[in-house]
Amino acid sequence: MPAPDSTSRFSDRVENYVRYRPGYPPEVLQTLKTECGLTERHLIADVASGTGIWSRMLLENGNAVFGVEPNPDMRAAGERLLAEFPGFTSLAGTAEATTLGEASVDFVTAAQAAHWFDPARSRQEFVRILKPGGWLVLLWNERITDSTPFLREYEQLLLTYGTDYADVRHERTTESVHEFFTPAPYQERTFAMRQEFDYAGLEGRLLSSSYAPGPGHARHTSMLAELRRIFEAHAAAGRISVEYNTRVYFARLR
Repeated sequence: MPAPDSTSRFSDRVENYVRYRPGYPPEVLQTLKTECGLTERHLIADVASGTGIWSRMLLENGNAVFGVEPNPDMRAAGERLLAEFPGFTSLAGTAEATTLGEASVDFVTAAQAAHWFDPARSRQEFVRILKPGGWLVLLWNERITDSTPFLREYEQLLLTYGTDYADVRHERTTESVHEFFTPAPYQERTFAMRQEFDYAGLEGRLLSSSYAPGPGHARHTSMLAELRRIFEAHAAAGRISVEYNTRVYFARLR
């Protein structure tokens, strides 16, 4: 079930989120063009659009995008970062109540967000706002936890110091994905992606996560000391790699 504070838990993470969260590989957009017939003429509701990482890719494709975001701080960051795009409309809304009109968009998308939604209520809302033949697209960057010694130690750091990491960790993000689509059959695609960081970037990436103890928390200082230790143990030429599988799920809902 969605966390009770899911719409506010990133309020104190906005700047790190903007600077250090990963984007999405270009293969995602190409898949939507090939498999869903996406063109620049389609209207898109990007739900829980946050700071606009995924919205930007859609806008650069030429699409008009309604960015639906409940968190005022994240929404303000998205408005600032996407101000250059006349096709971007920012809306204060949630997955369960987008404020959009009935049959108003061709695609509903949610990037790195649907695990915070109420599946039944949000699906009902998506069906309501989609035009006939409209598509739902859910995507996540799922961090790989065991492909390198560094990633194994990083995962252990999160399990040791994270406030509620065990409840929201990667395998929980997609375990209920079928609830958004059923009875519609959905398709899945997976693409590899990675980020490279120096220590400052790795620290920023960690602190962009809602489960990482922030400044003032009892575990914050010791967590960063452990992060520094594992970075120095595994970095090559002052850099470290974080690897992901980008998972994309899509189907017509109407």
